[in-house]
Amino acid sequence: MRKFETRNAYFDKLCNTPGLMWLGQNTNHFDPHPSVREAVIEALDGGEYHAYAPPVGFEELRALVKEDMGLPDASVLVTDGAVEALYNVCSNICAPGTDFVTTDPSWAWPMHFARKAGANVIELPIYDAAQGYKLTVEQLRAAVTPNTRVIYLVDPNNPLGTCHTEDEIRAIADIARSVGAYLIHDATYCHFADSFTPALRFYPEKTIVTYSFSKWLGLAGMRLGAVLASADIIEMLATAPPNNLGSNVLSQRAAIAGLRTKGDWFPEIFRRQRRNQAEVARAASAIAGFSVPVYPSQANLLIVETVEAGLRPEALVAAYQEKGVMIRQGAYHTKRFGDRFVKVSLTVPEAWADRFCELLPSMAERARKIDVPADFF
Repeated sequence: MRKFETRNAYFDKLCNTPGLMWLGQNTNHFDPHPSVREAVIEALDGGEYHAYAPPVGFEELRALVKEDMGLPDASVLVTDGAVEALYNVCSNICAPGTDFVTTDPSWAWPMHFARKAGANVIELPIYDAAQGYKLTVEQLRAAVTPNTRVIYLVDPNNPLGTCHTEDEIRAIADIARSVGAYLIHDATYCHFADSFTPALRFYPEKTIVTYSFSKWLGLAGMRLGAVLASADIIEMLATAPPNNLGSNVLSQRAAIAGLRTKGDWFPEIFRRQRRNQAEVARAASAIAGFSVPVYPSQANLLIVETVEAGLRPEALVAAYQEKGVMIRQGAYHTKRFGDRFVKVSLTVPEAWADRFCELLPSMAERARKIDVPADFF
């Protein structure tokens, strides 16, 4: 069987597992605010989906995204998810023979997009307590050259959950400017940080911010995201995008409702995921050889180290799947450090997080005896 078939069958099985607890994809499984649900139903009942949406998004949604990010001078392109946004960006700015500099760990797919466009991917290791599990200014400065075309920064980091300070972002932007590189600031998890600074404020001419509705608003299956950049960059991206007929109308109406009411309900989402983080950290610390190196996480996830316990992350993932709980092995994000940890996503009902904690001691024992499948994704 071809790898894409195996991969699809793997996720199809997960999607068709009744009652599966999704603690591995960083998606938001809390119930939506009533206004979000009502907006989708109203658009559905009104037949809005019969017409294509505006090609770069409803004007109200574009304005609300700018307001949410505190970037009033940016231009916005609404996309079919943040992944499509990154594909469009990488396809347009990566070039054969140039360097695409990112971190390790990071999120894997933009590296695939960059390689497909002919770029040389350079991964700077950041899995190190001595540097706070994040990219240092000195590390980046030493890595860039005039051949650096793109710097890709997931901030807050997925999977580590670290977030850069304003001074660090300013310095990273200065380094990008010094070599004329584009700076892709992947802000997918910015809503879960105590403080977040978009690089576009300091380097507007070549910074591209990508934005997701999957995590904070919970629209993962409805595929909606956005790009914020200068009008010139958005013009380039909008010339021949993967979808030139506008993103899902129902998703956009949901997003508008979510942004209009965000201040009323999102603080409670934030509190609940931080509560879940605390419970998982407590449970992990009670098991010999387990640890949580980044706490609290500035994203809606935690990494739990298993290496000192002598456990393969894939074995723990497989053990939990036997109990209807999905978590993620570190190798999804990094080949270099993937044998050290699992990732647990925590914008989920408290009962799901508590179930993870309750099972952890027995799952650790089960993982020592389990036959790990050859293919994990």
